[in-house]
Amino acid sequence: MSSSNTRSALLGAAFLMATSAIGPGFITQTTVFTQQLLTSFGFVILISILLDIAGQLNIWRVITVSGMRAQDLANNLLPGSGYFLAALVLLGGLAFNIGNVAGAGMGLDILFPLDADPVKPVMGAVISAAIALVIFWVKEVGTAMDWFTKILGFVMIGLTLYVAIASHPPVGDAILRTFVPVRIDTTAIVTLVGGTVGGYISFAGAHRLLDAGIRGKDKLPQVTKSSVSAILLASAMRILLFLASLGVIVSGGLINKDNPAGSVFQLAAGQTGYYIFGIVLWAASITSVVGSAYTSISFLRTFHPFLDKHYRILISFFIVTSTIIFVMMGKPPVKVLVLAGALNGLILPLALALMLLAVYKQKLVGTYKHPLWMSAMGWLVVAVMSWMSVKAVLFDLANLWK
Repeated sequence: MSSSNTRSALLGAAFLMATSAIGPGFITQTTVFTQQLLTSFGFVILISILLDIAGQLNIWRVITVSGMRAQDLANNLLPGSGYFLAALVLLGGLAFNIGNVAGAGMGLDILFPLDADPVKPVMGAVISAAIALVIFWVKEVGTAMDWFTKILGFVMIGLTLYVAIASHPPVGDAILRTFVPVRIDTTAIVTLVGGTVGGYISFAGAHRLLDAGIRGKDKLPQVTKSSVSAILLASAMRILLFLASLGVIVSGGLINKDNPAGSVFQLAAGQTGYYIFGIVLWAASITSVVGSAYTSISFLRTFHPFLDKHYRILISFFIVTSTIIFVMMGKPPVKVLVLAGALNGLILPLALALMLLAVYKQKLVGTYKHPLWMSAMGWLVVAVMSWMSVKAVLFDLANLWK
């Protein structure tokens, strides 16, 4: 692979991961936490960025140096664990992809009202799903996916920057409280980490690098840079949404609880801002559809040559199934979503723990020596996310029986 193609693949992997993280939930979540914590939310973002980098650095480096996808590493370390990990990713990815399809439909409906019922934008969802399918049936699917996520990633960040400036946020106070918070919310920190590198998201870029032929110890410096860049791209979007929301809130704007992010954009920049929100929501959702489908199926491809050969059909089935469930029900069965959401929270600590154990197996990583500080930070993320995820699973499972 030429150096220019390698750089393009590394940047593409960074954008695939970042845009997979930036979905409808990411946008709404940021606005809601800003309402609750105001300027102190900056501290939450800062700590979550550090934890995100610690988690993702470990995962990307171990996968790259071994040359194996996460499920294969897991199976080689602990037979059967890779199948379990793949099942979790598929269940969580499918459930949340229904939300991504719905978000894409809503974003498109804001720009081009196609449905009589904007709460259930069927036409917008179907058109968006069709666009995602086209991406995967292009001959050079990897290149097409890279360009798609890069372009829409830049569009999202640029438009949100405009709205953030228009809202006139108290930047100085936000910077101060980022380092000297008035209030610290640990639940918000864990929620942000889970929303940025949880579930399938942290594997999106790493598996894309393997598909591009980027593997081995000599590629680690480039992979490390790409990994950190991915987190910083997602975090840039988080910070801009935070500032846009903060500016509107401190100026006395009334946030619509049914559409908090949309009302922020509208209050900050009028009707033009609302149309910008439609573009941002659609771009965030459609790229998450692409990222979720690609990564979820990448956890199946190595289990059998038949699955690898027909992966485009599997990806198409994944997207079509998500869309059909949304069209038929408007939302997935509540109990399935609750359970999938709870289990999704377990993916990061489980997978990261397996990666951290695998890195000390010479048969998997050869002569590579993993930095001690990186392992320590990784285990910290495992501990924090495990504690909060188990609490969430127990809470959600208890609710299922009510």
